[in-house]
Parts: sequence; C-alpha cells; structure tokens
Amino acid sequence: MATAIPPAPPLPPPKAPPRPAAPPPAAAPVARGVNPQSLQAAKAKLRTTKPLEFYPPPAFHFAVTFGTQPRDADGAFREVSGIGPEVETETVNEGGLNGFAHVLPKAIKHPRLVLKRGIAVSDSRLVQWCQAVLDGGFVKPIFPKLVHVFLLDQGGDPLRCWSIENAWPVKWEIDGFQSTRNEVAMEKIELAYARSNRIY
Repeated sequence: MATAIPPAPPLPPPKAPPRPAAPPPAAAPVARGVNPQSLQAAKAKLRTTKPLEFYPPPAFHFAVTFGTQPRDADGAFREVSGIGPEVETETVNEGGLNGFAHVLPKAIKHPRLVLKRGIAVSDSRLVQWCQAVLDGGFVKPIFPKLVHVFLLDQGGDPLRCWSIENAWPVKWEIDGFQSTRNEVAMEKIELAYARSNRIY
C-alpha cells in the first residue's frame, strides 16, 4: 500500500529590504581660533589644576594696638572702619570741549578711623589718652600714636595688618541710652591720622 506524502510547509514571507544606514551626525561647529587639540588641552589643564588655596578671611576676628602697647583687652572693639586712602580730585572744564571734563589729582586724604566698643573702664589707657586730648583744653601737647589693625585667623595669628600713622582722637561719643533696648552701652572713638599702609 502506497504511503501518503505530507504537503510541503508554506514558504516564509519575504523579508523587507534593509533600511539604508543613517548618515553620521555632523560635527559640532568649532569656534574660530579653537580646535579639538586646544579643547583637549584645556580639559586636561582643568583636571590637573589644584583648587583655590586661599579664601578671603572673615571680618569678625581682629585686634587693634596703640603704639608699643601689646594686644590686650583695651584693643578689643566691635567695629573698626575708615582704613584707606582717597585721592582728592579737581574737575577742570576745557573751553570748547563739552563732551567731557578733565579730572585732576590734588592730594591724598584719609577718612577718620572709627572704633566702636563697649564703654571701657576709667583706667583704660585709650580712655586716658582721649581724656588728655579732648578734655585737656589743649594745655598740654597732643602726642599722636602709631595704630595697628590686625585681621586674625582662627588661631589668633595675624593674617593682615594695617599701620595707621600719627593718629590722635578728635571725637569721643557715647551712644544714646534707651530703656526699651537690652544692649551693651557703646562708645565711639574717631581718630584723625596722616597715613595708612598695608604691611602684609
């Protein structure tokens, strides 16, 4: 008896033709004067550059000395301001030129050095100096002092120093008292001086 032949399996559907490959992305435009080599060099420099080793010191830790007086409680102040020179100028208008004016230097001037702190005891050397100048009626000569202002680090060592030459008190003011405020009684001392210089 003859054996039946099974039917052939159906043919698979034809495959879709492959899609054409997408073109490579265009290179990013490079600025004029910059090439890939210089960009790589700049990146390498950024990787090898050390972080900043200096940070501006805070302004709340400072000390003041007068003459040869060492740093002690008499030089502890809450606020110090008025350090730095300023150039006095004169404006000259030139005839026929209305678009600008000439600004010419005249002299170097300094503001007053302003010191603020709590009211000190009577035997303070700074208080005695102010009394001798402001309460003496100019009977005795005025003796100016060399003042140093130190900006300190967290260990109390000087980071910066300014010298204030030929300083002498011109104003000694006591802040007003108010019964509604719970604050320390403050005094303000203003010193005139001839020159300021940053030592380091």
